[in-house]
Amino acid sequence: LADVLLKHPHVWTLTDDMYEHLTYGDFVFKTIAEVEPKLYDRTLTMNGVSKAYAMTGWRIGYAAGPVPLIKAMDMIQGQQTSGACTIAQWASVEALNGPQDFIARNKAIFQGRRDLVVSMLNQARGITCPSPEGAFYVYPSCAQLIGRKTKAGKVIDTDETFCSELLEAEGVAVVFGSAFGLGPNFRISYATSETLLEEACTRIQRFTASLT
Repeated sequence: LADVLLKHPHVWTLTDDMYEHLTYGDFVFKTIAEVEPKLYDRTLTMNGVSKAYAMTGWRIGYAAGPVPLIKAMDMIQGQQTSGACTIAQWASVEALNGPQDFIARNKAIFQGRRDLVVSMLNQARGITCPSPEGAFYVYPSCAQLIGRKTKAGKVIDTDETFCSELLEAEGVAVVFGSAFGLGPNFRISYATSETLLEEACTRIQRFTASLT
């Protein structure tokens, strides 16, 4: 990607590095400006505290980039919003500057949850689930289930139908992958307890087994 961008100097790069600290295994996080320093002057790096620091509701994000761009962003932001809550801003400063050892502990917990979900979903009939290298979502494929029918005779014709029928039959809410341009798949967040994840995956297994 960096090689392509070097051939098009009018194209800027915006990177969303929110999951910088939530990577697994041998995956090493690098920004595109680290990979190719020549892109430094036309790269805007965005990040925040909602994921690694579990501060989703605090609504604090930040960006780093060329001074003229940041000044222009500041001008627009200053005219359109009243600014982030000062309590949230100071809490974010403490999160970023304070002890960071909890991040590794949390990452290990997320990795355990990931492994549980991936294993159980791959045991569900017609589901294939690759193991993600970061974040806390899985995008299993339900392609093998397209065309099958529920006990009520409803045809699973899309991933959206699969998700709605799963919710109706088993009370498990997932998001259909086509909403993200990735279908026929569905998305599951494993940012919850292993007990809930195990129960949800057990219900998914039961639902897929019931399709004919």
